[in-house]
Amino acid sequence: MDHTRYDPEYLKRLLTRTKTIAMVGASPEPWRPSFRIMRYLQSRGYRVIPVNPRAANQPLHGETVYPNLVAVPETFELVNVFRRPDAIGGVVGDAIAAHAPAIWLQLGIRNDAACARAEAAGIEMVMDRCISVEHSRLMH
Repeated sequence: MDHTRYDPEYLKRLLTRTKTIAMVGASPEPWRPSFRIMRYLQSRGYRVIPVNPRAANQPLHGETVYPNLVAVPETFELVNVFRRPDAIGGVVGDAIAAHAPAIWLQLGIRNDAACARAEAAGIEMVMDRCISVEHSRLMH
């Protein structure tokens, strides 16, 4: 798949089938984009489970923060990632271990090697796209 352009139907299908999102890099800091985007996604009916080892066991927007994807006890259909590109390999490893069906890397985040590894494991990928922008554009 070409990860520089996405068919709007591909993105819409991912967003439509998703009910629960595990957000890696969710932050309790209000100035962080993940703080606002978690709220946005919740306001659109998604359950968002925050994942951040530095905030583990704390509440965030009504949800408990987990230290990593493998520790999340609920099923999720999508992993939304707010981490630097060099951290994506570890996130992909956790997503594979947690049997995640899809990973969405936020705007500005690309890691082609990790993406190839995820796709080889059967995980659908989106890179370098803001989930809230795409949601507001496609899901009206």
